Amino acid sequence: MNRIEIILWVSVAIIFYAFLGYGIILYILVKLKRLTGSSKTVSQSLFEPEVTLVIPCFNEADIMEGKISNSRLLDYPASKLTLVFITDGSSDHFREVLLKHNDIQLLHEDRRGGKTAAENRAMLFIKTPFVIFSDANTQLNKEAIRNIVKHFADDTVGCVSGEKRVMTEEADSASAAGEGIYWKYESLLKKLDSELYSAVGAAGELVAFRTALYQDLPEDTLLDDFMQSMQMAAKGYKIVYEPEAYAAETASANVKEELKRKIRISAGGWQSMKRLSGILRFTKTPVLYFQYISHRVLRWTVTPFLLILVFFINIPLALNDSLFYQLMFLAQVLFYGAAMAGYILEHKKIRFKPLFVPYYFCVMNYAVLAGLKRFLSGKQQGAWDKAKRKVM
Repeated sequence: MNRIEIILWVSVAIIFYAFLGYGIILYILVKLKRLTGSSKTVSQSLFEPEVTLVIPCFNEADIMEGKISNSRLLDYPASKLTLVFITDGSSDHFREVLLKHNDIQLLHEDRRGGKTAAENRAMLFIKTPFVIFSDANTQLNKEAIRNIVKHFADDTVGCVSGEKRVMTEEADSASAAGEGIYWKYESLLKKLDSELYSAVGAAGELVAFRTALYQDLPEDTLLDDFMQSMQMAAKGYKIVYEPEAYAAETASANVKEELKRKIRISAGGWQSMKRLSGILRFTKTPVLYFQYISHRVLRWTVTPFLLILVFFINIPLALNDSLFYQLMFLAQVLFYGAAMAGYILEHKKIRFKPLFVPYYFCVMNYAVLAGLKRFLSGKQQGAWDKAKRKVM
């Protein structure tokens, strides 16, 4: 085997591990943990601490009533649940909506500093031992709060992440179908991560923290939920993933909107890795560090570059009359051709779902490269315009 072949197969192995191999290993490790009887079961005893549900909004008055109605239906004692809406920078009719509800606390500042700045300021008003954040455009299941707080009965738990569920329909676009498939796989990995040791980060659509552990983040933080949860995990606290507490939302309106969101997440990934490098250490939390590298770092850094590398170094091997490498190159051409066909059909509004997965996969990896460029340029700010969501 020559040097080019070694580079090729090492690259293929890393790509496979990042997207599928880690999931397989994780599944085996969790199965072994269950067999040894070391998996913890959550106590079902009544645990009803006081909590504050915080909903950050920006010019979302049109959907506030729906969020308020959804919050009223949550199965949790009203006397122990405080509702807070943050509307920093909003210029719509949010006051007219919220002032009709005397029991809702409104926090507003004309300055638009972004979500992280708003959450930092909101924490000054939180008096309960636990705080839950949820996006305004999501709907929570009735048992969400109860299923989240039960995990805090364990003093080693610092953060609980709910599940993000993407609502899709049969006629959805490539972005919607691809996002739905991606989140189903991500949810499985998060569930296994959590059971093995700790989830690697939390979803901002629905996330809870011990108030005492919350630390103000720099206002330019792009992935506030991820950074806040990982700072707690770096100190030895667990991040629990609870799929029975979920926030449902529609998918991005189209691929352009989804790409805008993915690029911001990717830029935030690069930013987070830089900031976590000084506090997350293998010597202190070895299992978490293994999960972090396997689940996050590889996807956020090397895999897009390796995909490009594998394609181009496969060419001379295929030209060397090797049938195997010729078939390997053909498989890549067909895959990327399918992604291109998905792109074309998407713009022609022709729905053919078998092409959505390769198309979405390529969009995700392109976003990592675009996110790196944005991170290096320093142009991404804490405040941003949310990606438009599909209307059901």
